[in-house]
Parts: sequence; structure tokens; C-alpha cells
Amino acid sequence: MGIPAKQAARIGAYVLKQHLLGRSRYPLVLMLEPLFRCNLACAGCGKIDYPDEILNQRLSYEDCMEAIDECGAPAVSIAGGEPLLHREMPQIVEGYIKRGKFVILCTNALLMAKKIDQYKPHENFTWSIHLDGDKEMHDRSVCLEGTYEKAIEAIKLAKGRGFRTQINCTLFHGAEPERVAKFFDEMMAMGLDGITVSPGYAYERAPDQEHFLNRERTKKLFRDILARGNGGKKWAFTQSDLFLDFLAGNQTYECTPWSMPARTVFGWQKPCYLLGEGYTKTFKELMEGTEWEKYGVGNYEKCANCMVHCGFEGTAVTDSVKKPWKLIPLQVRGVKTEGPMAPEISLANQRPAEFVFSRHVEHKLAEIRSSKTVSEEVAAAE
Repeated sequence: MGIPAKQAARIGAYVLKQHLLGRSRYPLVLMLEPLFRCNLACAGCGKIDYPDEILNQRLSYEDCMEAIDECGAPAVSIAGGEPLLHREMPQIVEGYIKRGKFVILCTNALLMAKKIDQYKPHENFTWSIHLDGDKEMHDRSVCLEGTYEKAIEAIKLAKGRGFRTQINCTLFHGAEPERVAKFFDEMMAMGLDGITVSPGYAYERAPDQEHFLNRERTKKLFRDILARGNGGKKWAFTQSDLFLDFLAGNQTYECTPWSMPARTVFGWQKPCYLLGEGYTKTFKELMEGTEWEKYGVGNYEKCANCMVHCGFEGTAVTDSVKKPWKLIPLQVRGVKTEGPMAPEISLANQRPAEFVFSRHVEHKLAEIRSSKTVSEEVAAAE
């Protein structure tokens, strides 16, 4: 496994404590998006086509500290947008480390060489470099040639400086199992600390909607990949064994969207990191005011094909703690890649999709413009 023993133990103890306290909903990882601005324009991204007034917004250092203090998650994954564009990012990372949190800083690596001196190696800090496969796969995914080489250079630079370094790899329809397996081999040979892998999710405003995976394709793809790696045991993944087992179609899991709550420039995102169907000002409002039963596979059309880690990793981790004996066969033989799959959740009663994205954008624009008008009036009065 690519999860450090200390981190696995702390998170396991945290999950056990929540259950002993009788809490059924609690956060594992804060998904922080302190900005949406990016220096790439990936076809599969639904977060880069906001108006400039929103792309220019940033969560402050204080906002970021308040978010982790509010939710109390033991870990934070910082994404975006491109977080290295945020001027306060070194202070934000340091603030989380001082609070004893595990910090994963996700980046496309284009600015790593310029920014790396602003960060210090720490056992609780990990660089997570976006790399969606080999050169051809990755450069096609991010729609810019040369980014693969930049990412490889960044991995070597970070490892040479003593940083814990992993990659995050999103796979889309058309991914070739043999090429993906070879890519994983090459990453391990570089001394990478781990791989976070996930099927792509069809953001409703992503420019390219044709290359996202449905659940059937996802399970077949991951079986074919893992079969080439001794059931996945050949590679160090930063995810739980049961989540990988789920991706291969061997577990019937419902998602736990509250396990990885998202804090963005809009606020706390309802219901999850991938779906923005409402925002709250506080974490408490998110947890108590979200109609969780309306979402998830079998409940909502937009969730029908989702198997992404931010929804199902929390389910797998909880299952690991409650039923640890399920891990034994996975640790012995790896993930099962042949034979019948677990039953699928029925979609017969799911409610139809509601397309509400533009309304949230309009509300945020109105808020920004109102604040700007007030500031201008105050300046004029002075």
C-alpha cells in the first residue's frame, strides 16, 4: 500500500472513535478548492470555464484554516484549479501541518520548479502530481503537449528534495489496460510513493462528455488493469484495498459524500466534491441541511455512473474498520479480477437530473459585484 503506516493508523483510530461515539456521518478528508483558476484547460474539467470574476476569487489563509477547524477532518486534499497559483499556498500548507493534519497538495506540476523552494519536506506532507498515464495519454488528457515531461521532471525534483511524492491518475473511456499497467510499472520504478487512481466523472459543464466511463466499463477496465499487476499488489496505491476491490466490481457500495466534504470559493458544496447543487456558509449547515437521501447511485440520475474515490473511498474505509477480516484475502491474493461481479444497485427509482449549475454562478457573480460596489462607494466617500 502507498499509505504511510502512521497515516493509516491515525485515520483508522479516528474512524473507530466516530463509531464508538455513535456518529454515522463524519468527514475523513477535507477537499479544498481555494481557487478555480488554472494554467491548463483540460477537456474533462468542469471547473475552468467560470467567468473571470469567479476565477479571480481566492480563499484566504484564514478561510482555509477555518474550514479545517470547522469540519475536523484528519486530512486535507488541496486542489483547484491549480493551487500553486495561490500566493498564500505555502502558508496554508504550513498552517495545516501545524494543526497535525495530513496534507496532500495536488498540482499539474507546471510551476513546481519555480515554487518548490517555498515548501519543506514533512512526514505529513505529500505532493500529488496530476499524471493521467504515459506521454500520449496524459498530454491528450490535459490538451497540451509537453506537460508529461514537466510532470516527470517535477517528480524527480520532489523526490530529490526528500518530499513524499505520489501521482493522481484519472482514467477515461478508451484507456488501454496494458498501457496503463506499463505506466504504473514505470512510476513505481521511479521510486514514486504511491498512485491515486480513479475513473473520470462527467462534470455537467466539461467540454468533452464522450470519454467518461460508465460503471460497467469502469469495472471491466479496472479488472483488466489489476489482473496485470497481481491483483494490484504489484503497485503502491494510496487507496484502501476495498476501494480497489469496489472498482473491480467486487463490492456493492453506496457512496458516503459527507466523508470528503468540499470547501470552495462558493462555500461548502452540496452534496459532494463532484456535484455542486447548492452551497452553505458553514460545515454544520452542510451536514444538517443536505438531503443526503436524494443523492447517490440509485437515487439520482447524475450519480448513476459515479465510482469516484471522493464518494466511495469513505465507504470502503468504514467497511475496512467495521469488517477487517474482508481485507485478509485482498492482502493475500490481491483484488479478484475474474468471476461474477457483485450485484449492482438498481437505477429504476432514481430521480431525474436537475441542472442548477448556472444559478449558483449567477448568485456568486451578484455577490461579487455587490461587494465591489460597496467597496467603491466607501472609497469614494473617503
